[in-house]
Amino acid sequence: MQRGQGCESLRLSVNNLACERGERRIFQDVSFTLDPGEALVITGRNGAGKSSLLDILAGRLHPASGTILLEEAGERTLSESLHYVGHRDALKAALTAEENLSFARDFLGNPALKPREALEAVGLAHAARLPVAYLSAGQRRRVALARLLVAHRPLWLLDEPTSALDTASQENLRLLLENHRENGGMIVATTHSPLFLRDAKEIRIERSRSSAPTGESA
Repeated sequence: MQRGQGCESLRLSVNNLACERGERRIFQDVSFTLDPGEALVITGRNGAGKSSLLDILAGRLHPASGTILLEEAGERTLSESLHYVGHRDALKAALTAEENLSFARDFLGNPALKPREALEAVGLAHAARLPVAYLSAGQRRRVALARLLVAHRPLWLLDEPTSALDTASQENLRLLLENHRENGGMIVATTHSPLFLRDAKEIRIERSRSSAPTGESA
């Protein structure tokens, strides 16, 4: 993303979020703010609610309580201002890597890199014409991450983005994330492995067992 895409004045404000599933409180009292160029890393045990927090931010799940505000977004809604890459790669197996990215670019609007350029950025230019069904788990993950590059969106929500990536691909991803931040973008990522993002904020999510706060911003 280049400066001038309207993300420099954005601020994401999250206040006292709580999540319930099956009438059971998963977490509560999660609050943080993100300004342009900032990143937030969410950690915690399996089942603590890390993915649920991303689902709430992405509008895929309603919070039990709390507020989410994207300030200075103009006419764009929060969902129109974010990219979401979840555990599932959400790719059409019968389509090629290039076709998957072309569909995403057309669907999302506000185009950025062309599909071939995005695939080159993640080291997969050679696989552009291969059906996704023929790709390895790591290659499919890189195609999914390449969707971040085909449309301009300031907020990236990433659920375990290094999953299935080898060491070289993880370092390439880190550079892409830092480039996004340098151009005014914001990142919220869950992880079990270090992402090595400079000056990143951190929240550790714990399963709610009482009325005590479960999310504390570092």
